[in-house]
This record gives sequence, structure tokens and C-alpha cells, in this order.
Amino acid sequence: MKGRIGRRVILMALFLPVAALLGYAWVDGGRQPLRDIAEPLPVPRAPK
Repeated sequence: MKGRIGRRVILMALFLPVAALLGYAWVDGGRQPLRDIAEPLPVPRAPK
């Protein structure tokens, strides 16, 4: 019986941080971008 309690504690110790991270990501919903996604692109010239 003692082994089951230890296993349960370990699983909860792993599950709770993962659940908290997923909950934060769900609530944030991408509102806080890490950085702007912008790069200069070469513009093709029109043929003469």
C-alpha cells in the first residue's frame, strides 16, 4: 500500500506543474508575443 501512495505523490508532483503551465497558456491565449515577427523582404522589380 505504501508504494501506491508514493507513486501517487510523484504523479501529482509531475502533473500539477504541467497543468499550471497549460492553464496559463490557455488563459494567456497568445496575447503576450515573445517578439515581433517581421523581416525585411526583397521586393522584385518590374521588368522593363
